[in-house]
Amino acid sequence: MNSIVLSTGRRQRWFYVTGALFAAAVVFAGFAPTFYLKTFFGTPELSTLKHVHGLIFSSWIALFVTQTWLVANDRRDIHRVLGVAGALLVVVMSVVGYLLAVDSGRRGFTPDAHVTPLSFMAIPLFDLGVFVALVAWALLLRRRSDWHKRLMLLATLSLLPPALARIALQFPPAPVMPIAFGGSALIVIAVVIIDSIAQRRLHPAMLWGSLFFILSLPGRILIAGTQAWQDFAAWMIG
Repeated sequence: MNSIVLSTGRRQRWFYVTGALFAAAVVFAGFAPTFYLKTFFGTPELSTLKHVHGLIFSSWIALFVTQTWLVANDRRDIHRVLGVAGALLVVVMSVVGYLLAVDSGRRGFTPDAHVTPLSFMAIPLFDLGVFVALVAWALLLRRRSDWHKRLMLLATLSLLPPALARIALQFPPAPVMPIAFGGSALIVIAVVIIDSIAQRRLHPAMLWGSLFFILSLPGRILIAGTQAWQDFAAWMIG
């Protein structure tokens, strides 16, 4: 019986490593032409802020892969030390993410002709807000590993819409926003299903965390179209 329990525990640990690697692969595929492999694609030069943003957010993905690997290999001592660095990294991500969203609004950037720049500003800012909320929730429950690890995985998956949008942009005229939002929702649902089958129950962290993320997708679109948001976004970009 003990060997069965241990085997199940090991499979669960590697489930998170697999999830982390999958997220890393999606991010790499999305941003390879414009960031990771831009030299080979000959894409336009990036601003300093975009370089910093790419490095900081890539650091989170690399850290999450490392953290899941450490837990899978029973190195929780190092995992806890790196957790402090991860919390500080989230603070930096929040600042840099906000600055880039505001900068994009000032430059009039939007990946979809049907979405105005001011409306689009809601997308990265809500992406950032959902990510930070899930990470904060996970950190508050860090002593409850079953909640902590699931919320951290969902937080990392919540960063995928921008990468999925970039993948869609590589195949015009693919619908950018539906792929970004629909694809990320399907990925989260798939992870919840896989975890539930493995555990033979739906864990409340997966239930509430995934609902929070999925419901935020249409929520941010509705908010972005309001006059209140337009006024607020215009105030942010000055």
